Amino acid sequence: MKGRGMSRFLLLTLNSLLALTACSRSTPHTTNSAPAQQQPQTKPTPPTPIAEKKAELGNPNTWDPAWDALIEKSLPPELLSAQAARAVRPWCPRFAELSDTDKRAFWAYTFQALAAAEAGLNATSNVHHTAAAVNKVDPETHHLSRQAGLLQLKYEDAQRYNCPFDYAADRHLPEHDPNRTILQPQRNLACGLNIMQDQIITQNKPLATRTSYWATLQPGTAGYRVFRKQMINAPADCRPARRTRTASHSHTASHAR
Repeated sequence: MKGRGMSRFLLLTLNSLLALTACSRSTPHTTNSAPAQQQPQTKPTPPTPIAEKKAELGNPNTWDPAWDALIEKSLPPELLSAQAARAVRPWCPRFAELSDTDKRAFWAYTFQALAAAEAGLNATSNVHHTAAAVNKVDPETHHLSRQAGLLQLKYEDAQRYNCPFDYAADRHLPEHDPNRTILQPQRNLACGLNIMQDQIITQNKPLATRTSYWATLQPGTAGYRVFRKQMINAPADCRPARRTRTASHSHTASHAR
């Protein structure tokens, strides 16, 4: 009897375990998954005059429209703010009134114009400038600085502006090799966004200032004159609405009365 009782106890225990297992299989597991972050809407931008000329000549070293979307999707939210609107007012008087999509398009065009003035839209440009302001030893490479990529950046920017450059990997590649991290458009432009945010938001300075990282944004320089010419095709949404002739005539007539 004692043996049968033990067997019955073990059988009941086994049945209980099987029942629990069946319940756990039939009960769905719910997980709290965070909603996917919505990507901002993008908008194509006009070509700069240099891009138009390169298209006429069939020059492949030009602006890729995919870079517009890259900039618009990566733009720091602070560059859509009222502070940013004040910084770019001379270039986009209606910036504060625009939708976020149109603001991002303005910035995409501005970076295209900057790349046109800095590197002629050549993503693998890699040069050594002899101007005193930049002809210095790069602490990252321990050599005289070279300015590289669409926005003519330096390896030391990796530390200063948290830019995704890897000199240890790049040093073994030819100077104009597109595999260099500093020459890859997505990394070069991402660094440019960090620098622009620092200038406009952190330092609270306008787009064009004598202390800008880029000489092409420093009024009075030859590069700045090139940049101004490249901004001529900025999105039409930026421009103030023109007063119609009829409205102007009515205003004059009312004064005459």
